[in-house]
Amino acid sequence: MKKKLAFMLALSMTVGMMLTGCGGTDNDAAQDNGNAAGSNLVYAVEAGSAGEEAAQDNGFKTNAVASQADALMEVASGTSDAAIIDLLMAGAMIGEGTSYPNLTYTDKLTTEEYGVGCRKDSDLAAYINIVFADTYARGTMKQIATTYGVQESLVEQPILGQLPEVDASAADSDVAYIQGKGTLIVGITDFAPMDYKDDSGEWIGFDADMARVVAEKLGVEAQFVEIDWDNKIMELDSKNIDVVWNGMTLTSEVTSAMECTNAYCNNAQVVVVPAN
Repeated sequence: MKKKLAFMLALSMTVGMMLTGCGGTDNDAAQDNGNAAGSNLVYAVEAGSAGEEAAQDNGFKTNAVASQADALMEVASGTSDAAIIDLLMAGAMIGEGTSYPNLTYTDKLTTEEYGVGCRKDSDLAAYINIVFADTYARGTMKQIATTYGVQESLVEQPILGQLPEVDASAADSDVAYIQGKGTLIVGITDFAPMDYKDDSGEWIGFDADMARVVAEKLGVEAQFVEIDWDNKIMELDSKNIDVVWNGMTLTSEVTSAMECTNAYCNNAQVVVVPAN
């Protein structure tokens, strides 16, 4: 309980910092860090992530690693000067009471939104949108978000209709396919506070809990599978997973390769450095 309280306090502080700003505009932040990059600072980034894209856009010298957690380890060990990671993860992982109490974030490089990825032209994305709309209207989405301290980042969901009747014999229906096999296979990585394991080894987090809500509406069980983030599109297309649901930023690359849901959460890419 103490661990969870510390986690939520740290996250709340970070979200508060996001809402009040960092003493300048996003363009100011990018310019300041561009100057830092000119002095040959090295930024640890997750390969293929929105953080890597932000670093490239600003001309930063990067050290690509396997995950955002690894990027933080690079900074903590001194092998990289800074890291660029998701703001929501920064709230869970850096600052007092977290895994990296001696790290802090300075500038917000981007603003972005999270969505769920389905196979291209899948009817599952529209189905999930209706569940999002219903849970937002009923307050269920906010209740789950509050459990993990991300309620201030929620995106308001448009009012939609009822869940559609599904033709079980429809060959082109992902919803019918998932209901037929009895499982919704959710592709994730370990990314607090969206998807991570509790002390008993069960996957929890805002995304994990919302995936279970959708699975319940479908009448199936949610099954969580850790994936190589770089291979997420291949995993979808090969039907090893049914959705990518892991704080996925809705970049142009993602939306062109997947059928994506409406955005459900705001986020940003921030620069993490050792605290002074």
